[in-house]
Amino acid sequence: MNFEDIIQETYQKVKNIEDRGANASYIPELANVNSDNFGVHISTVDQVNFGVGNCYEKFSIQSIAKVLSLSLAYNIIGDKIWDRVGVEPSGTPFNSLVQLEADNCIPRNPFLNSGALVIADILISNFKKPKEEFLDFVRCISDNNTLNYSTRVANSEKAVGYRNKAVCNYIKSFGNIKNNPSDVLDFYFHLCSLEMSCKELSEMFLYLANDGRSIQNHKSIVSESQSKRINALMQTCGFYDESGEFAFTVGLPGKSGVGGGIIVVHPDQYAMAVWSPKLNEKGNSYRGMKFLEQFTTKTNLSIF
Repeated sequence: MNFEDIIQETYQKVKNIEDRGANASYIPELANVNSDNFGVHISTVDQVNFGVGNCYEKFSIQSIAKVLSLSLAYNIIGDKIWDRVGVEPSGTPFNSLVQLEADNCIPRNPFLNSGALVIADILISNFKKPKEEFLDFVRCISDNNTLNYSTRVANSEKAVGYRNKAVCNYIKSFGNIKNNPSDVLDFYFHLCSLEMSCKELSEMFLYLANDGRSIQNHKSIVSESQSKRINALMQTCGFYDESGEFAFTVGLPGKSGVGGGIIVVHPDQYAMAVWSPKLNEKGNSYRGMKFLEQFTTKTNLSIF
C-alpha cells in the first residue's frame, strides 16, 4: 500500500479544517507552543519511513511516556505490577481523584496520572538513579542518544502540579506509594517532559508492532506476551474517557499526550506519530484525532 500518497492527501485535508482545540494552558510551557504546528510520521516494520509537516520538530510527549515507563516496570517485576495498578478503562478524566477512594488507591490503569505515579514509584524502588536509568532505557529502545528531558517543561509542571501532588499524597496515605512523594513527583514530571519528534516517536514505538523487539537493534524490550498486553491497554485506556470513541473511529492501540502528540501502533505493520498542540475537550489532539480517523478509514487498516 502506498502510505505516502494517503498521508499527504489526508494531511492536507485535515490541515485545512478549522482547528477548534486549544493548547494545554494549565501547563505554562505548553501554552507557549505554536498551535499551528502539525506533523505526521509513519515507520513500518519493513523500515520504510515517511513524514510530513512538522514531523522533525521536537515536542513534549507528556503522557505518551507512560507507555515507556510501564514497559520498563513490567519488564522488571512482571505480573506483580498488576497487584498495584489495574487494567480497566476509567471513564473519568486523566487527573481524577474520584475512583481512588472507592478502589483503595489501586488506580484503574497505568495511563491515568494516578497509575503512572504508581509505576514511577515502582521504578524508583528498583533504581538508584531512576531519571538517568529511565532515560538510558528510552535511548536504548530508539538507538538514539540525543533524547532528553526538558527541564523547562518539568519545572513548569512541578510549579502548577497541585492535583498530581494531591493524588500522589493520597495514594501514599493508602500505602500504594512506597517512596517519598516528592521524589515520585519529580521523576513523574521529568518523564512526562521527555522531548521527541514525530519521526523519533514512531521509530521508537515500533517495538510494540514487532512483538516487543526493537527494530533498530533487535533487542528485546518486553516479552511478546507483555507487548500484547501493553497494546491491549493502549486500545482500551490510551485516551482516558475518550478511549471508546478512539477505538470506534480509529481502531488502533494508541496513546495521547497533552503536548498534542498521539502515537498509534498497528501490530506487525507500523507505528505512526501525529502532533498538533490544540486539544479537544477530552485532552486529546483535535487534528491528531481527525487525521487518524481519516487515515484508517482510507487505508482500511485497523485491528478490527
